Amino acid sequence: MNIKNKSTVALFSLLLLAGCSTGHNFKPTSHVESSLMSEFEKNVGDRVFFAYDSSELNHASKVQLDKQIAWLKDHPSVKATIEGHADERGTREYNLALGERRAEAAKKYLGHHGIEASRLDTISYGKERPAAIGNNEDAFKQNRRSVTTVR
Repeated sequence: MNIKNKSTVALFSLLLLAGCSTGHNFKPTSHVESSLMSEFEKNVGDRVFFAYDSSELNHASKVQLDKQIAWLKDHPSVKATIEGHADERGTREYNLALGERRAEAAKKYLGHHGIEASRLDTISYGKERPAAIGNNEDAFKQNRRSVTTVR
């Protein structure tokens, strides 16, 4: 094998290894960020649930978001990302759009109650990151949600 072929094989191997990631975008979080996330999830609650094919906030959703608002006001330097999720029914594209509407509904509610828009981001995962696996109503209910993650 000549040097050119060895270089090509080495380059190909390197590219192959680089492409073998898990697909997750892990970003290192500090101990402080990790403890804030843990506190938020445990003491406040990070999830808001939605009815089938809806991005409307119901009473229970607003009560949960009110808790998030109070916590975020007590931690003014903390930013948050609101993830929108959907159950497995529907196309990928439809569920991405529905997840986006759910995340935006939560963001809008937080904004109307004093949380600056500059502290909030949204992202939709559609049906790609289910909280519960199953083809039944219990699983569907858990997957129709928005999740607020703090950073």
